[in-house]
Amino acid sequence: MQLSDKKATLSLSDGSASVEFPVYQGTIGPDVIDIRKLYGQTGMFTYDPGFLATASCESSITYIDGDKGQLLYRGYPIDQLAQNCDFMDVSYLILNGELPNAEQKREFDSLVTNHTMVHEQMHMFLRGFRRDAHPMAVLTGLVGAMSAFYHDSTDITNARHREISAIRLIAKLPTLVAMAYKYSMGQPYIYPQNDLSYTGNFLRMMFATPCEDYKVNDVVERALDRIFILHADHEQNASTSTVRLCGSSGTNPFAAIAAGVACLWGPAHGGANEACLQMLEELQANGGVAKVGEFMEKVKDKNSGVRLMGFGHRVYKNYDPRAKLMQETCKEVLGALGLENDPLFKLAMELERIALEDPYFVDRKLYPNVDFYSGIVQRAIGIPTSMFTAIFALARTVGWIAQWNEMLSDPDYKIGRPRQLYTGHAPRDIAK
Repeated sequence: MQLSDKKATLSLSDGSASVEFPVYQGTIGPDVIDIRKLYGQTGMFTYDPGFLATASCESSITYIDGDKGQLLYRGYPIDQLAQNCDFMDVSYLILNGELPNAEQKREFDSLVTNHTMVHEQMHMFLRGFRRDAHPMAVLTGLVGAMSAFYHDSTDITNARHREISAIRLIAKLPTLVAMAYKYSMGQPYIYPQNDLSYTGNFLRMMFATPCEDYKVNDVVERALDRIFILHADHEQNASTSTVRLCGSSGTNPFAAIAAGVACLWGPAHGGANEACLQMLEELQANGGVAKVGEFMEKVKDKNSGVRLMGFGHRVYKNYDPRAKLMQETCKEVLGALGLENDPLFKLAMELERIALEDPYFVDRKLYPNVDFYSGIVQRAIGIPTSMFTAIFALARTVGWIAQWNEMLSDPDYKIGRPRQLYTGHAPRDIAK
């Protein structure tokens, strides 16, 4: 960051002297006021519930402009990456800052591919869970347990250890997610196969059985790979901030990523695509397209308790740039699988049409977000709703690792310690 010529001046109405704070500029986006000395100079904290106006760190990984509907990974627009790169390209970019050349690509793909198998005892560990447990509960446990199985690379002060842990997490997450799915189905685990792509390997581990192998459909593989790309990182969201805060204590990377998985599970975060598909399925069961208008009227009634899932975004005040790409992918997948007349897709299109034309939704900028179509794509592929958030976690792991590693490399990094506005009892004595 660069020190600006501007300064911010805080003046209080109690007659005390004004206080000046430095202002820093990023490459793009809003400037920031450095308030680190605020308490020492004024005896006060800032109050910002949800950290909506607080820059908690300096980062060069991802940039979002919600007003413009812009998402950049290391400066590259998300649409260019999704259309011209695969997930391994994007993972390398997020981790290293630049897209790989041919040799770097070959080495990185090989490194990840040859670390996809997990310790055999993790199969026994998995058997301790109930088979009807939610996959995110299982995945949180499996990722956290990696620190017990791979404790030879948990020295966070060692750059080589951090690199090894990063590769292990990226490589093994697809295997763990597929294991969680197979376990819930009562099916044997399918071991990874090194001659397949990252995404093709995952699809095979999900859907092959010892009785019948799974032939990877190129359109389906590309669609899921695009889902991975679109979810790879998203700046300082709740789960990424959780990984950074957890990691700031010096804990091992597997514990920090497990914390991110747990945070992502929430329906207001990674669970949104699961909630969106459930909404579509309920609407389909209660009249389908014919009832969409009635449903949208209920959404507009604040007293109805009916919520429109998959529309609007905490950050994007314009169209989510990932949503358009996901809509295109949805059409491609349904066409390739002969599901063009899928009733849920028709229902989704009608919901989108009304939302884009009705002044109520337009004025509130409630445009479709990435979750709106990704659930339909995953459902068409054969992925059950309960697995949606686990697949989100698989994709987001690379972003979490990059953010965690960036934090540890920051000379200004300190253990996270938010402050509070205390509104409890003043000091008091126990009555005698």
